Amino acid sequence: MHYIDLNEKKQHGTEDFPVEYYYVDSKHPQYYMPYHWHMEYEIIHIRKGSFTISLDQKEITAHEGDVLFIHDGVLHGGTPMDCIYECFVFDLNALKKVNNACQAILRKITRHELYVFEHIKCGLCPSINTIITALFETIQKKSFAYELATYGYLFLLFSSIFSEHLYLEPDHQTPRNYRRIIQLKNVLELIESSYARELSLEELSKAAGMSPKYFCRFFHEMTHRTPIDYLNHYRVECASHLLQNTDLPLFDVADAVGFHDLSYFIKTFKKYKGVTPKKYGQTT
Repeated sequence: MHYIDLNEKKQHGTEDFPVEYYYVDSKHPQYYMPYHWHMEYEIIHIRKGSFTISLDQKEITAHEGDVLFIHDGVLHGGTPMDCIYECFVFDLNALKKVNNACQAILRKITRHELYVFEHIKCGLCPSINTIITALFETIQKKSFAYELATYGYLFLLFSSIFSEHLYLEPDHQTPRNYRRIIQLKNVLELIESSYARELSLEELSKAAGMSPKYFCRFFHEMTHRTPIDYLNHYRVECASHLLQNTDLPLFDVADAVGFHDLSYFIKTFKKYKGVTPKKYGQTT
């Protein structure tokens, strides 16, 4: 079973209402956002502290009140710093179905004819912050007919984005190095499918089509982590999920996520989480 989907093929929300909201603080098992991607769009709102996110190969640091907009298919992962943030994942195609008159405008985004600003700083456009706050409050409360209000705020959001010219056209968009992104995605998918067993550096480098020596440099450039450090961090995140949601004995948790030496698992878990797995399971 995959506890963290790097390539999120799952349905966010429901087929009729494809939206999903996440509130993330330091107690969340995925507080450190693992690299992943999905074909939906995502809005991240920083409520407190700061958050450094990697979007393909671009790194952005957002602060309290800032908004991040993530386009479909973009590989992203983030590091929070004393941060509380919330994420809203949605299918933009669903908005096109709601209102035919808006299809031509929204199609410019889904066809990548326009790119919404990836980082909208707090204060750049007050109307955006007002709409985002109302949108997230609506999806949290889930009052009667909140679905109507959610779509309404999304339409208002894109109206403000267009009226304030918070977008780029392809000629001004820095092209992404798709080959490097695909190579990294291949490695991340191998980690997702095989983290519970032994994974050698040679096997990871082979997934990227590189020699181990070049692969280590490539992986660090892309993720700011060594391959083994990233693998162990991913395993610890999966273990955190099990500790929060199951009553498995500690040895079984360690074994399920690829740590076959209990003392090494405890040491590694504490390195990333600041507490032992036993204490983490008692406080969540």
